[in-house]
Amino acid sequence: MNRARLLIVTLFAVTLAVVAVATSAGSTKKQPQSAVAPSSAISIKQTSLGKTLVDAKGRTLYLFQGDQPNVSRLSVAGQAVWPPFNANAKPAATGGASAAHIGTIAGVNGRTQVTYNGHPLYYFVGDHNPGQTNGQGLNEFGGLWYALSPGGVAVTSTPTTTAPGTPANSGSSNGGGSAYGY
Repeated sequence: MNRARLLIVTLFAVTLAVVAVATSAGSTKKQPQSAVAPSSAISIKQTSLGKTLVDAKGRTLYLFQGDQPNVSRLSVAGQAVWPPFNANAKPAATGGASAAHIGTIAGVNGRTQVTYNGHPLYYFVGDHNPGQTNGQGLNEFGGLWYALSPGGVAVTSTPTTTAPGTPANSGSSNGGGSAYGY
């Protein structure tokens, strides 16, 4: 009888150990790492707006007209919708981007924010795929938002066609005024 109890207790302990190992292995699963960090380069990509500034993953970069040259004026609440383009080091210029236009500033969040031609750069959370420009012309958080041209100025045009390989731009705004008629 004692042998049967010892066997049951041992099996129970082994089962608990297997469950604990399996559970902890699942919770430490690593996310797949990309081959290129988005902050490692600034490039130019053909989008529905024409040639615009993008990161190494092809995500559109925007300027906020409420900013001052080399100074971000976007609120912390605004950064939830328009995350700053941060980097640990100055990104490389590729694909037609100008290295002379790339700079960095101390961002509102204490991290290093990338600039282009003096404009602090941001992403738009509504852009889910490379080449999307869903943030173009939106009037949010006290200013208009525009993609940048290779020369580092605002692209104020409306989308003409869908860029190859990207879903159509929704064209909708957040109700904060006309997206393009200012």
